[in-house]
Amino acid sequence: MRAKRVLHALLVFVPVSFWLGLTQASATAIFVVSCLAILPLAGLMGEATEHLAHHTGSGLGGLLNATFGNAAELIIGFMALRAGETQIVKASLTGSIIGNLLVVLGLAMLLGGWKHEEMRFNPRAAETGSSMMLLAVVALVIPAIYATVTHHREPQHIESISLDISIILILTYVASLAFQFKTHQRFFAPEGDPARDAEENRPWSVGRSALVLAGSAVLTGLVSELLVRAVDEAGTALGLGKVFMGVVVVAVIGNAAEHSTAVLMAMKDKMDLALGIAMGSSMQIALFVAPVLVIAGHVMGRPLGLEFTLLEVAAVMLSVLAVGQLVQDGRTNWFEGVQLLAVYAILVVAFYFI
Repeated sequence: MRAKRVLHALLVFVPVSFWLGLTQASATAIFVVSCLAILPLAGLMGEATEHLAHHTGSGLGGLLNATFGNAAELIIGFMALRAGETQIVKASLTGSIIGNLLVVLGLAMLLGGWKHEEMRFNPRAAETGSSMMLLAVVALVIPAIYATVTHHREPQHIESISLDISIILILTYVASLAFQFKTHQRFFAPEGDPARDAEENRPWSVGRSALVLAGSAVLTGLVSELLVRAVDEAGTALGLGKVFMGVVVVAVIGNAAEHSTAVLMAMKDKMDLALGIAMGSSMQIALFVAPVLVIAGHVMGRPLGLEFTLLEVAAVMLSVLAVGQLVQDGRTNWFEGVQLLAVYAILVVAFYFI
């Protein structure tokens, strides 16, 4: 509860970010304050979604969490795409995937494992999540390979390939929701309810939940526009490259809500829930958010191909392999969390020098 109060206190940065934008303050100040403003807004969207899920069945509640779980990343990506910052969009998508797999899951394993000698979880659910993330790796690798083979001479083909792959990924994602929440729901049902475990008070009403969700989404969109406008100049002032800003800084801001909830669940020895949050969020970014942004870019006339850099593809691939290796036995401990965080630290060092 103390962490939640601190997060809510950060809402003061929302009006401050608007004031800095209106007074044309320095790009660095606008960027930093906008990042601080998005943190509580992302948390509020996640909290409102959880409360809204209280009033639905488990299947529909899972669908709501799957749909709005990464609303902050989707809004930030859409605003960056509208501003023509395709490099930031791609980098933030990569950063969100590896951040959820390595940082969110790594911290959950570390802090939960420090409190509990060994934590167990459903290996079948973990295996399904790992296989879906391998599909995401394939979706990233194919456009990169095609671009390399053709020596980037057919950019329009890369856009067409990306659009077709995006449709396939969305259809597969919908099938995974049906598999998880309809036909094989009992295989994925963890002990307890993440929303109830994370929130001790009585659930909000449907009206309040919907109002908070809508209001937070609108404010996130407005703050994200300020952030995107300032990101380039702020990165230059801070001596950070655009890729690093997207992969590390912007992605971490969008993943804040997942961090707190997953770690809280792991510390309560509910590793099934923590694993579901981390892997489910990465899967949603790769199979839903990224394809939606590709389709949106096509409609807006701002092509967003799934052609990522070699380092970005390698980062996602190594992250998926590392997590898949550690979760296959259905048990974990604090040292496995350290290993995931070490992989992330190595990748951050590499992205810093781009």
